Amino acid sequence: MAASSSLVLALDLGTSSTRAALFDASSNRLLETTAQQTYPLLTTLDGGAELEPADLLAAATDCIEQTLQVYRNDPKLRERPIVGIGVSCFWHSLIGLDADGKPLTRVITWAESRCKDDAAELRKELSEKAVHARTGCMLRTSFWPAKLRWLRRTQPRLFARVRRWVSPAEWLQLALCGEANCAVGMATGTGLFNPSKLAWDDALLAHCEVARESLLPVSDAPSRVSAPVAKQFPELAETQWFPGIGDGAASNLGSWATQPGLAAINVGTSAALRVMRKGSAARAPLGLFAYRVDSERFLVGGAVSNAGNLRAWALRELRLEAGQVLEDELAARSGPDHGLLVLPFWTAERAPTWNEDQNGAILGFTQSTTAIDVLQAVTEATYHRLARIADLLITQEPEVPKFLVSGGIQNSKVSMQRLADVLGYPVYPNPEPEASIRGAAVFVMEKLGLPIPALKLGRAIKPRAKIAARYAHERQRQIALENLLTRNPL
Repeated sequence: MAASSSLVLALDLGTSSTRAALFDASSNRLLETTAQQTYPLLTTLDGGAELEPADLLAAATDCIEQTLQVYRNDPKLRERPIVGIGVSCFWHSLIGLDADGKPLTRVITWAESRCKDDAAELRKELSEKAVHARTGCMLRTSFWPAKLRWLRRTQPRLFARVRRWVSPAEWLQLALCGEANCAVGMATGTGLFNPSKLAWDDALLAHCEVARESLLPVSDAPSRVSAPVAKQFPELAETQWFPGIGDGAASNLGSWATQPGLAAINVGTSAALRVMRKGSAARAPLGLFAYRVDSERFLVGGAVSNAGNLRAWALRELRLEAGQVLEDELAARSGPDHGLLVLPFWTAERAPTWNEDQNGAILGFTQSTTAIDVLQAVTEATYHRLARIADLLITQEPEVPKFLVSGGIQNSKVSMQRLADVLGYPVYPNPEPEASIRGAAVFVMEKLGLPIPALKLGRAIKPRAKIAARYAHERQRQIALENLLTRNPL
């Protein structure tokens, strides 16, 4: 059968939900095959942010079942082979497994911050600048070294029982295939891997008391589903399952932001801005990251922890109802007329300053302040963080890139316009709003040698010059407030 008739099954493992969908050989998502299952992020007052592994596995298998049900019920689709399975997974998260591959821990996500003190101790013991130069990662709560030190300190008996440390994507592949590799791009998001040497960092492994043998082999080579899973999903019996890649890498692949002059912005639960580069030496300015996509390409950029999750908090706690009425009210507010200044650090913040010790702050309340003022101000505050990352990246690029935007933000024209105004640069809506799941499919297509269609750039949303100038001034005020309150500057 011709390659043009082939299909790829893509999974997107997210912090709050999992999606599955089929993609055709032109990397177009077959919308009717899209399935989604949500699950709760288990948070605690002291910074815990975990998922139940069983919830993640159940969501993934349910999504696969729903997608394949559509496939089975469509005679034309049924004739087309599913040649590969790709997975996008939230980066920096881990699970500890016992000797039988059973989880001993929950999924400890990127948002976990109970290890803040352990990250601080690591920065005392090691040079963060030197570690960043080797690994492309900071010595902060997001990454494995701090999480591993925290587990060893708080649960030493459990830590000693762990025989394998894996990402959620690897655990899913182990559960459904019986074997798995750690993708190059997934390894590089742990903070324990040297993206230039393409090898685990032995000094950090020793410092965290983690043996190489407790980590899966680093390879992008695929496996196949186990016999029981093939019996459940016979359509996948001969399909190649490729190791899961980080959601950031998938987002760039899914945004067509793979060439010089293009940058990907994703605004979902968290938010990030990244450019993709080629080469063996993966380096980034301090405060930004350098993560591998695969052995040939790497990303430079930054992520912020507070985005869609902060908007959800505002809607819930301020008792605002999302919908057209709220959208219209926000559209009538073109600039920062609310008088509020916000540090959006509800969750321990990441780039560009990694100010994990600073809690969120809202300055400027008066008797005239409204709930919509607060929603607008916290949203703008997140965009200011992305603008600061953009400023750092632009100094490293030969030209200002075109910013391709995906994620939940695309559901709001007002939010897209406000992002352009805060950045001070045009933004382009991604033709595929769910960039991460498309990126998982594109990764598989690349590995199978299938052609990737060229980007068809849509109409730019341009910043409004006078409003952008006001936001640039507000950004300087946010920087000044952060500097005033910061106890441990980067």
